[in-house]
Amino acid sequence: MVKGKKTNYKMHVKKGDQVQVISGHDKGKVGEILNALPRSSQVIVKGVNIKTKHVKPQQEGESGQITTFEAPIHSSNVMLYSEKEKVASRICYSFTEDGRKVRMLKKTGEIID
Repeated sequence: MVKGKKTNYKMHVKKGDQVQVISGHDKGKVGEILNALPRSSQVIVKGVNIKTKHVKPQQEGESGQITTFEAPIHSSNVMLYSEKEKVASRICYSFTEDGRKVRMLKKTGEIID
């Protein structure tokens, strides 16, 4: 990220959303967003972009470990996913009868929140 540059940290996805990866090594995978990083415009998706890390032993006599974790991917590489229709879609914003602004899937018309 560029120092001193003012940006609006707004992403189209939130923590807990069901998304499908639309590009990259894990293209086509569906998972839930575990964490959103708006400053870098990245998200961590469950079961996507799995990395391995070799951890040295901390104490004497202890053995080392190989741990796996989900690394962040850019938010532009994911698209919201409808579990009912089994399809990925862009979002639009609309208002409900009581005047609440909600996110809605364009393809299915399904309201997300």
